[in-house]
Parts: sequence; C-alpha cells; structure tokens
Amino acid sequence: MSSSWKIETQAIQGGYTPKAGDPRVVTICQSTTFKYDNADHVTKLFDLEEPGFFYTRLGNPTTDAFEQKLAMMEGGVGALATSAGQAATTLSIFNICQAGQHFVTASTLYGGTYNLFACTLPKMGIEVSFVDPEAPADEILAAFRPNTKALFAETIGNPGLNVLDFAKFSAIAQEKGVPLIIDSTFATPYLCRPFEHGANVVVHSATKYIDGLATSVGGVIVDGGNFDWGNGRFPELTEPDSSYHGLQYVKTFGNLAYIIKARVQLMRDIGTTPSPFNSFLFTNGLQTLPLRMQRHSDNALALAQFLESHPSVSWVKYPGLSSHASHDRAQKYLPQGCSGVLTFGIKGGTEAGKKFMEACRLVALVVHVGDARSCVLHPASTTHRQLTAEQQTASGVTPDLIRLSVGIEHIDDIIADVDQALAASQK
Repeated sequence: MSSSWKIETQAIQGGYTPKAGDPRVVTICQSTTFKYDNADHVTKLFDLEEPGFFYTRLGNPTTDAFEQKLAMMEGGVGALATSAGQAATTLSIFNICQAGQHFVTASTLYGGTYNLFACTLPKMGIEVSFVDPEAPADEILAAFRPNTKALFAETIGNPGLNVLDFAKFSAIAQEKGVPLIIDSTFATPYLCRPFEHGANVVVHSATKYIDGLATSVGGVIVDGGNFDWGNGRFPELTEPDSSYHGLQYVKTFGNLAYIIKARVQLMRDIGTTPSPFNSFLFTNGLQTLPLRMQRHSDNALALAQFLESHPSVSWVKYPGLSSHASHDRAQKYLPQGCSGVLTFGIKGGTEAGKKFMEACRLVALVVHVGDARSCVLHPASTTHRQLTAEQQTASGVTPDLIRLSVGIEHIDDIIADVDQALAASQK
C-alpha cells in the first residue's frame, strides 16, 4: 500500500494486502475470539506490548481493514470503528473530556449531535458552549474556559449546509491548545480531507455515504496524528493509566496516543463495537465512494439550480450555488463538489411540505441521508423535533425547510419527480 496513491486507488486497494493464497477480497471474520498457542503471547496482547486480535470488542481483522482503508483515505494515522455515528462522536469527546470539564461546539449540528451535547453530556458533568460558526473569532474565543478541552464542528452543517471556515476554527483551536474535532459525514474524504485544513480528529457516521446503500449503522473516528497531546492540557494521555499498569499513552505510542487510548480504554469499557459484517459492508462501500460522491454532487447541483427558479420554492440552500453564503468557502474546501444534500423552503410551509413529500414517487420519505436512492425529510418535525424553537433556529431549521438527499439516479428522473410533487403541494 502507498500513501502516495490517489484517493480513488486508496478506496479500492487500501487497507488490505492479501498474501499469496489469501482471498483477494476482505473476508468476514465473524468470530468473537482468536486462538493462540501460548499464554505469554496473550499476556503481551493484553498488556499492549504486541499488536494483534484477541477479542472482537477491541479489534477484528475485518474491522481493521475498514479502519485502515478509511484512515489512509483521510490522511490520518489510525482509526477506530464504532457501532454508530453517535458512538463515534461520543467517544471522540469522552477520550479527552470528563466530568467537570468543558468543550466548545458550532451550533449548526445534526439534531442527534445537538441533543447529545445539550442534554446528555451535561448530565454526565461535561459542559458545552454553542457558538455561531459565522461569528467573529474573538466571539468564539470568548466561549473558551480554563477547562475547555476541544473545539467541535461539522465540515458541512446539517441541515443548514454552511461550510466551515477551517482557517478560522483551526487557528482558534491552535491558539487555545485544544484539538479541532470535525464531523465530516456529509463531505466524506473524497470531497474534503479536514486534516489538510487544520483538523486533528475526524468522525463519520458510516451509516451515510460510506455505506451508501442504507444497509448498516456504524461510525468511525480517525486520528490525524498531528496534535501535541503532551502540551500539558491532557493528563489522561500523559499520566499513568492505572488500568494498564501505569502505561503512559503519549510516551508509549507517540502520535497514535489518542486513537489507541480510545480503543483500549473506552472501547474496552463502553463496548460500542461494530459487527464484522457491517465493517465488511463499509469496506465495500468505500470502494465506490469517489464515484458515488461525484454523482451525488453533480445531481444535487443540477437539482438545486432547477429549484432556484421554481415558483413553488421560496429559497434554496446548497453550497454549490453562487447564491449560497458559503459558496466561496465551498470552492476552497470542497473543490470536487458539495455532496448530495440540499435544503429548500417550500411555499405554504409545513402543510405544503407534507403534501410535497407524500406526492413524491421516486424520492422516498425516509429518516436518512447519504443513500444511493433519493430521500426527503422535514427536519423540524423529525430529526430536530426534540429541539426547542430557539434551538431549531440556531441549527438552521425553519418550519418550511425541506431536506433532500439527492441520490445517484438519472437527474432527469429526479427533477421530474420533484417537479410533479411541488405542483401537488400547492393544490
């Protein structure tokens, strides 16, 4: 394997190198345990003195191939697959933040992440400050405290579709000596590689574009290996871990300290493990990711342009449109395309939105994005329903907002279906 390969080649060949006589395709190791010939070998595995597999909760050959492929595609040093995208987000914070500590996040987040940060983590003693990602740097800096441990944001906000100002956010994180953690689910490594723009940790919901066919739930954390965990602010990575006989992660593992700690401590104790079968499907999904993301992006741009001039639509948000507030930023950070999700305001508000979704024939009303098949949803009454009106507004959700995940069907068929459904919505 070569790190100099283009991402399309990494997607096909990365993560797994079969030896002579081995299967050409990654196999499904549907086993919880692995056999060894002597006790000393197993002892070394448990003491983290040797790499290897001994229990699928901590590692599995099929999952390892998926982790290695995605780490290569992102340009990171290592990855940890999880049972869901929410698990990846949770562990990315838990790995460096505990009760009595704090982190700062952009407010334009997926509704599930917003609830996790606003409702669940505070119950565990972790405080969170939400900031407008478009606010001036000094306003964001004012949200930091002496006990702040991270800065979190999404590459493409969900569902506001704002493109993150990486230059501003990475500069803030560096000034404060904390990692910049990025949820890059919508962008995928094909459209944007956040480590190249100052991010330190990347999380994905593999359920979306990585899978691509709406078959499996999963997540992944990728470590950029580019943060100084020994800067004095992260004793959990530099001081002895009593659960591993005093092991010190930074001293022992260097730039792999963060991702190894997440695996051997948090995955060991919390157990948000993906099934090997799902890891197999994610590995296969990554092989076609570049092809699919280009088609998703091209189709979404064409549909957004169609909607901009439609009489039943009051506004359209898609970063690929010159009218979008993040368009110039998208040209910088998403030069290959702006992914497959767009939002628009339908005239007639919520009631017209319901009529529109129910009138769609090709586009399906499902609680999902990132599928090869086109999907539609009304976020205010579904994914962001648990948020207050004020929280919805802060997340970019309005009552008339329709979110459309544009699939890879022929664009003429997608436009025709959306057109007839819009006509039906106004009756």
